[in-house]
Amino acid sequence: MIPALEDLLSTARVVSLPMTTRFRGVDAREALLFEGPEGWAEFSPFVEYDDAEAATWLAAAVDFAWHPQPAPLRDRIPVNATVPAVDAARVPEVLSRFAGCRTAKVKVAEPGQSLADDIARVRAVREAMGAEGRIRVDANGLWNIDEAEHAVHALAEFDLEYVEQPCASVDELADLRRRVKYMGIPIAADESVRKSSDPLAVARAGAADLLVVKAQPLGGVTHALQIVTAAGLPVVVSSALDTAIGLSQGATLAAALPELDYDCGLGTSALFREDVADMRPSNGSIDASRVAPDAAALTRLAAADDRREWWLERLRRCHALLTLT
Repeated sequence: MIPALEDLLSTARVVSLPMTTRFRGVDAREALLFEGPEGWAEFSPFVEYDDAEAATWLAAAVDFAWHPQPAPLRDRIPVNATVPAVDAARVPEVLSRFAGCRTAKVKVAEPGQSLADDIARVRAVREAMGAEGRIRVDANGLWNIDEAEHAVHALAEFDLEYVEQPCASVDELADLRRRVKYMGIPIAADESVRKSSDPLAVARAGAADLLVVKAQPLGGVTHALQIVTAAGLPVVVSSALDTAIGLSQGATLAAALPELDYDCGLGTSALFREDVADMRPSNGSIDASRVAPDAAALTRLAAADDRREWWLERLRRCHALLTLT
């Protein structure tokens, strides 16, 4: 059951979190938070997403705020550092924000940058983390098949843990996986899961060695767990640049998984100058327990009036879509 719109609006708070580094083309991350019987939840589909896609994120938030969640199997979640597409000289500064993290996810294929920029950034991460550190790269589907193959070869010297969403389509991922299989570098799928009408297609096609799953885009923790079970592949739980409230939902998902073989992408609160609660990594992990926003932080980080109204109207439209289904 979907709660009444008035129940969502009565506690709704819209925040804008300033970032330490421009990421995904934004300098501040906006999100709408509300409280239900089970606690606080987050509704934060990226602004470019249409209402049909955004409604799934609202369903996830409602589920987290109104319904009991699966029982946790662990109380701490190991997380990776996230390195935006910064100049190589800034890598040590970025990594310093992720206390104790043994794994780094490095953004590559940034529009306007070159493979040489990616190589320099990954090399800087390897030098900073040493031989024991784990490095994964994420292209967000921005390479074509030949570019991806060339990039994997060029980055292989840095002992990659895996390459995340190197190409956009499932067919390209399957082709690339065949081409580079002899190198022993796994392929991970993210957008091919969370933005697909059929999130299991990538697993059926043998197009990935592991899946990156995110609670909000997949409609909530329970639905994400169902996808993981059906796919039968190892998974990494990640965030969609969530606030601490969304990260706690991701941590709830990670805590409920029977197996958790990879460090999770849930340390991204470290990319904000300030968050609504403290979910920054400590000793390479975050707490899996639920968090509530700090009242003073909600006030300090409140979005401008026009942005607040934009998000409230989006909430109304997406709620209307959910009540029609």
